[in-house]
Amino acid sequence: MIEISQRIKRVQDTIESACARVGRDPKEIELVVVTKSAALDAIKEVIQLGLTDLGENRVQQLKKVSAEVAEFLEKRDGGAKPAENVRWHMIGHLQRNKVRQVLPIACLTHSVDTLRLAEEINAAGAKLNLRPKVLLQINTSNEPQKYGVPVGAATHLAEQMETLSNLRLVGLMTMAPLTLNKDVVRTCFVRARELFIEMRGEKIVGPQFTELSMGMSADYEIAVEEGATILRIGSAIFAGQG
Repeated sequence: MIEISQRIKRVQDTIESACARVGRDPKEIELVVVTKSAALDAIKEVIQLGLTDLGENRVQQLKKVSAEVAEFLEKRDGGAKPAENVRWHMIGHLQRNKVRQVLPIACLTHSVDTLRLAEEINAAGAKLNLRPKVLLQINTSNEPQKYGVPVGAATHLAEQMETLSNLRLVGLMTMAPLTLNKDVVRTCFVRARELFIEMRGEKIVGPQFTELSMGMSADYEIAVEEGATILRIGSAIFAGQG
């Protein structure tokens, strides 16, 4: 079985090759390792190999795994401050009644797609004395089963979110369809990038609006070519691990 370290190297090499093709610096890209269904030992290995941005799709799993990882780091480092500063990302759909559970754990929530959810995060942030960073999730594939605000409504929602003083809108997130047709995938990512550039150019958003989260295990190479700053990769690293 291919080792996790080899899979990580393969992903990193692919990112570097894609960057070279389009004249990007690989340092511009943050790799979020999606721990969904991975064994704890595998997650520990990823951390030991220096990848400390981790993502979860579900709130209960985020709470459970983040607690297990914190316990591991505390034991490993003898109660001292861990050498690695693990940062958790909430990348899945978030219900409003789960917001207060997520905010103390997640450094970034990728999946805000309604004003009501943004308002809940804003209100909870005020109560918890936090100013959470969030991404606006857009549905560039027009798939009815996918979460995300329609592209045509995204600018208006971003303007509304900018009025909320206890959250920081720092970018966009999208998901391409599960298809082998690379042109379809690329079209989704191009649309997200165009919207990202448009929002920045028209000053709809502030200077903190710098992140474009797109690309998963099946399509991250195209995402890099089209301007992604955050990749969400699980199975390409954890295949066969759980």
